[in-house]
Amino acid sequence: MQCPYCQHNNSRVLESRSSEGGQSIRRRRECLECKHRFTTYERVEFVPITVIKADGKKESFDPSKLLRGMVRACEKTGLSYQRLERIVEDIEAQIQQGNSREITSQDIGQLVLKYLQKENEVAYIRFASVYGRFQGITDFVETLNHLKTDTPSPWETDNDALIEEDSTAMLTS
Repeated sequence: MQCPYCQHNNSRVLESRSSEGGQSIRRRRECLECKHRFTTYERVEFVPITVIKADGKKESFDPSKLLRGMVRACEKTGLSYQRLERIVEDIEAQIQQGNSREITSQDIGQLVLKYLQKENEVAYIRFASVYGRFQGITDFVETLNHLKTDTPSPWETDNDALIEEDSTAMLTS
């Protein structure tokens, strides 16, 4: 590792420990030439996720965009910003664990709905109204009936292996 002070290439590791919830390793190093100490971090580099939009266009997955949409749907519902951040992190991790580096915006919407249904019914309805492009009150009533009977709404499909029926494990972590 190159020293940031003298650019010498030899250093020794004084201390290593897990950081950022196990997502990285923090190493305290000492340059063998100038004796300055510095810290480095080692992280896994994920392959970028590509989102396929409804119109077929492709764009990079942006967790902050997903978070903004969820914050809007969850205003005044009692769900904290920190909880929504955690849900977005869980969704991103679930996508990363999949075999494909591409995912449709529809599949992302379904993942969000699975989480919101367990978290807050009002947030679920609000998100579903935008995601499902409700045309009128009939769509709201139909969704409320599906929510009440715990059956999937018309736009929810169970044919995607990425979306597991039991996402409870991620919700509790």
